[in-house]
This record gives sequence, C-alpha cells and structure tokens, in this order.
Amino acid sequence: MRLSRYFLPVLKENPSEAQIVSHRYMLRAGMIKQQAAGIYSWLPLGFKVLKRIEQIVHEEQIRVGHIPLMMPTLQPADLWRESGRYDDYGQEMLRIKDRQGREMLYGPTNEEMITDIFRSHVNSYKELPLTLYHVQWKFRDEMRPRFGVMRGREFLMKDGYSFDIDRDSALHAYNRHMVSYLRTYERMGLTAIPMRAASGPIGGDNTHEFLVLAETGESEVFYDSAVTDLRLGTREFDAEDRETVAEICAEFTSSYARTDETHDEALFNEVPEERRRVARGIEVGQIFYFGTKYSEAMGANVVTSYGSRVPVEMGSHGIGVSRLLGAIIEANHDDKGIIWPEGVTPFHVGIVNLKQGDSSTDSACNALYSALVGKGLEPLYDDREERAGAKFATMDLIGLPWRITVGPRGLAAGKVELTSRRTGESEEVSLETAVERVAQIYGVL
Repeated sequence: MRLSRYFLPVLKENPSEAQIVSHRYMLRAGMIKQQAAGIYSWLPLGFKVLKRIEQIVHEEQIRVGHIPLMMPTLQPADLWRESGRYDDYGQEMLRIKDRQGREMLYGPTNEEMITDIFRSHVNSYKELPLTLYHVQWKFRDEMRPRFGVMRGREFLMKDGYSFDIDRDSALHAYNRHMVSYLRTYERMGLTAIPMRAASGPIGGDNTHEFLVLAETGESEVFYDSAVTDLRLGTREFDAEDRETVAEICAEFTSSYARTDETHDEALFNEVPEERRRVARGIEVGQIFYFGTKYSEAMGANVVTSYGSRVPVEMGSHGIGVSRLLGAIIEANHDDKGIIWPEGVTPFHVGIVNLKQGDSSTDSACNALYSALVGKGLEPLYDDREERAGAKFATMDLIGLPWRITVGPRGLAAGKVELTSRRTGESEEVSLETAVERVAQIYGVL
C-alpha cells in the first residue's frame, strides 16, 4: 500500500478524552473513531490489526479440532428465560422489542443459543465430543465505558462451547482450550498468565482468566514470578492426548497466580518472598467448565451407550479479540508510539523515501516495494511529499516492526537503512539484502 493512497487520519496531539496509552495511540494513529460512548468505528489500520488477531484465533481453534459457525447478534429473550438468566443478568444486557412486540436482546454471550442449537441436532453420545465456536460482536451496556476498546460497550469476541459425555471428557476440553489459548497469545507476542478466577454470571466451579501484565490493568493480580518465564514455544502435541495436555496445563498453573477475587494470602505467603509479585493485569480471555448448568435447564441431553439419556457436560471459552488489540499496545509501546509484534502488525515493513521526486530514490523504493510484494509481504510505502521528520514520526506512531529508509546518500553507496522499531538499531544493507532479511523475519522463502 502506498501511503498517499491510504486512509490514515493521524493526529499530532494527544486527544484529551484518552486516559490510557492504547486509547491515546489508537486515536492518534487513526485506528478508531468513537461513534458513541464505548462504541467505535474501526478505521483501515485498526481493522487490519483486528483481522490479523482474529485470523490467529481461528487458526489455533481449528488446529485443535474446534468447529467455527456464526450465531446472530440478536437473541430471543425466551431462551434466556429457560436458563433462568434473563432477569438475573442485570442492566448490562440491552433488552429490546421488535415490531411484533417480541422481547429480544443484543447478545452479551451465547450459552443459551448454542445449547438450543445443540439440543436441536445432537442426540447420541456417538456425536461427542463437540466444540463449536464463533467470532462475533457482543454488547454489554457498561455503566462507565472507558479506556477505548479496553472497556467498550460493543466488542468483538471469540466464544466457544464444548459438549462432552462425562466430566473427565469435559475437563479435557477445558485443558485443551487452555493450551490452545497459550499458543494463541504467544503468537501475538504476549505473555498471558492463566489465573484462577471467579466465574461471574456465566457460572461454573472451574475457571481461569488469562491476564496480560500492564500498569493500566483493571485487575489487581498476585503471582509467582516463575510463571512469567514459561513458554509453550514450538512444542507440538496431539490435542486429544489427555495426559500430555494435562501436563502442559499443570506446568502453567502450578505456580501461584490469582486475581484479587480469588486471592488467598496464606497460599501466596508460601511462595518464596523474592518471587512474590503484586501487579495489575488486563483480562484477554477466560475459560469455564460449568457441567450441566445449561443442559439440565434447557433439556440438552444425549442417549448413552446404555440407552439412557443424560445431560451433556458443557464449558464456555472466550477470547476478547478487540480487547486484545488494546492489550497488545499496552504491553508494546514507547513514548513515540506503538511497537507491533510481527505476528499482528498491520503492514510487515515501512518504506520511507527521504527525497520524493528524485529519480534514483523513487526507482529504488518502487523496486523494494515490488520485491516485497513479490514475496507475499505487505509493505507500507510512504511516498508523500513530506519532510523526513514527519515521515519518521508517522512510522514510529503506527509502530511497524521494521523500516527501510531510502535516501540519495545511501543509494550512492548501494545501501539502504534497515531499522528495528523495537530496538532502534539500524543497519546499512543492499536493497536485495533488505528484502531477504525482512522475508526471513516473517518466514517467507
């Protein structure tokens, strides 16, 4: 993409309404525009990152055998009355009526609807296990929406629902989700710690939240610092190997890590003092096992091998897709702007032409652009008639991980400058080497 043809409405000044870094930089970088309290339009740059995050989520869900579908944003109130949650959920639920006077709601979550789909089509234990998920917009009418996409009223969420014949199978589904989530977050350049948490209005007696450490986090967290050194890395495993999956989960949950809601001071004091940490965290996902809470209430049962019918064991598993974007910025920024991890960057590399209109620099930039596109990469070429300082400021603000700077002096020696946004380190290399180096970083042959 050539910047002269792109829609990137950057702001030079910090917006007065932005209280935290991610909100400030998302507004300044032209990623979002507020349309109402807690409701945003996603402008092209923000939308590109959102879709990259969503794609990673899809890939890791499908990788462990989960099946995507799509449920509507509006739900009939009668389903929620069946489960008993319609009156209990509170004012966060947006309740509406259609022209026929039928009571509806804008879905804050989908346990009832997915249970209705299941009971309509699944009858036998032979059709289990089953995990269905979707990535869909949700609405919760927060009393005080704030912090941009971190606590908005409308948000994009992946919510998945597991159905199993017995408790052991359901707990394996829980563990499978935990491990797939760990890999999802690592691909986004995040360390998300699974912490024992409270279940809230969804219910259940077994739940973990995944939290990213950040000063602006809403939750106070208590943890053993050893947990921050754990990485899933490139480990391969069979998602249906219950023992291996359980061992990985134990590895990541054996160290003390809890939110303030479940914090146990006595247990925390058993952690060696030099490893005890108290910090703030941003919730980016949560997994629940709640057994037969919804299946019993809504008649979602299957025939067993003995011919009897039993309610299915269920779990609910969510990832905050739009919230993740804000969390990534909170964990990856400096005083100049965003620093995108390679896995979620909107463009793989920026090209800065220091002398737009000069035949040699124009030719070199066009050659770089074509070579990068030929490798299957997406460069952003700043071909505007702007001074060099303004171009560098824009690149720093929008946070592309790598920048190639092309100027007459370097070209005279056959060189361009390749710069890492994260470290600030630069290296003079040939045009061909710059292309190959960027291709290697992103694993492109």
